[in-house]
Amino acid sequence: MSQEEPKSQEEPMAQLLAVVGGGDLSTHAVLAAEALRRAAGRRNAALALEIRGKGGGNPIPEAAIREATAVLLVGDGDLGEGRFGALARARAAIDEVLTDVNAVLDRLLAGAAETPGASARAATGPRRLVAITSCPTGIAHTFMAAEGLQAAAQALGHAIRVETQGSVGARDALTAPEIAAADLVIIAADTGVDRARFAGKRLYATTTKAAIRDGKGLIATALAEAQLAAAGTAEAAPTTDGPARPAAAERQAGAYKHLMTGVSFMLPFVVAGGLLIALAFAVGGIDVLNPEKAGTLGYALGEIGAKAAFALIVPALAGYIASSIADRPGIAPGMIGGMLAANLQAGFLGGIAAGFIAGYVTAFLNTHIRLPRNLEGLKPVLILPLLATAITGLLMVYVVGVPVAAVLAALTDWLKGMQGTSALLLGLVLGGMMAVDMGGPINKAAYASAAALLSSGVDAPMAAVMLGGMTPPLGLALATRLFPTRFTKPEREAGGAAAVLGAAFITEGAIPFAAADPLRVIPSMVAGSGVAGAIALASGVTLKVPHGGLFVLPIPNAVTNLPGALIALVAGSLVTGLMVGLLKKRAA
Repeated sequence: MSQEEPKSQEEPMAQLLAVVGGGDLSTHAVLAAEALRRAAGRRNAALALEIRGKGGGNPIPEAAIREATAVLLVGDGDLGEGRFGALARARAAIDEVLTDVNAVLDRLLAGAAETPGASARAATGPRRLVAITSCPTGIAHTFMAAEGLQAAAQALGHAIRVETQGSVGARDALTAPEIAAADLVIIAADTGVDRARFAGKRLYATTTKAAIRDGKGLIATALAEAQLAAAGTAEAAPTTDGPARPAAAERQAGAYKHLMTGVSFMLPFVVAGGLLIALAFAVGGIDVLNPEKAGTLGYALGEIGAKAAFALIVPALAGYIASSIADRPGIAPGMIGGMLAANLQAGFLGGIAAGFIAGYVTAFLNTHIRLPRNLEGLKPVLILPLLATAITGLLMVYVVGVPVAAVLAALTDWLKGMQGTSALLLGLVLGGMMAVDMGGPINKAAYASAAALLSSGVDAPMAAVMLGGMTPPLGLALATRLFPTRFTKPEREAGGAAAVLGAAFITEGAIPFAAADPLRVIPSMVAGSGVAGAIALASGVTLKVPHGGLFVLPIPNAVTNLPGALIALVAGSLVTGLMVGLLKKRAA
């Protein structure tokens, strides 16, 4: 080790960072870290140290990173460099530190003196970004957010890789080397996303809508406000905030985001079960589920749909709400609570209650139960599932289940008995909600409620919701043909795509038109969707599946009163198209 320099009181105090990656040389890493600590103390410089290796270590606090002027990266391997943003950097081998620690610190302090200019240049330079987008249905918003981020990054000169977590799973999955090389991680999601693989990276989380509306602004905000993702894995350390701290926008989503995560996992059970039941009626007739039909194809399809797929709707909803709150340890208590809700006839309302109870109970227990390190492995596989399941189950049986079941029974009886004005008003409200924010919270609230009611045998609201959601893009596509002078050439060309999206029940196809002229377009869409929903419920239209648009209409028994559904859809689209044409001004 080098000769010690005399203590210098003249040098200015500086906040410095050092990360030592020891790999297999853990002893050398500890010695190098201690040498740096002592040398910094002699120079009156504040130094925050982190040792990275197989045995882990204490990560540098985020507050220290914000206040730092420079960072020293010692050794090889993944040193988590991306979290340091535009900080001035110096690099050294472990041998250099052990041989001449003062020379290494001289290089670091020289870089700290140049930090202001270097930071300004780095802040405007190209960065490596990785991102994940996800929405509850995993169809439109997921991919629109990805396109928004990609276009914004290209315009700003940054390199970006986006992983979409859609309805068919992850596409273009991020690799470990891509994550390690990234300067920033952006999560634009309306559902829970596992962040364990981003530990040690700068991370910013928000909603898909932010990425769709202003990708450039989102990237700029993320570069400025990203926080350091917590170390550790989701399995080892589930908390109420997940493996990494979410951004402010994500924290505000709170219960809504947990609910939407549960709904997104519930939907495949609803779709599969509803279509199988419809096919069972088509094959075997209206009495296909009677015991005397046992052994027939129709009866078998009905058993699969009604007694298997539909039986899992409420447990899946509750389990994944709990998982969104407390990660994997929440799944078992949530699903068991959901099964109890189904057995107690509390339905989807009881499932929602069970999911939140199980999630927050699990997260609370995980935070407050402290065990010796060698026993920590028992928490996620034994202690948390056992205690959380017991508490959730007892609360469902003795406190929550019976009153929620009574509320659901009253709601079901009212919805099934709706006629005349009450049906008209409910259809008007549900249809209008689908068009207010085109895939936003109001839209999703109407959709999630209608989809969940399918598990209780109430299928009229789903008809109003789907027809109301198809109307906005179809009506706008119609307006571009009836009133071409009201639209620009790109908008007229987008009309064809909007028609296809509307036919597939993707309301987001109307977003470009609404963004260009919201004061005229949105009221027109709400009016048309409200008309479609009102006609549907007033004429007794019902729908047994929660998605598919026009493509499910030909399936036997999927829709009750098919002519009424088509009339509602045409009427709503005409109202939207005519109102847009009358309200919009001639395009420049």
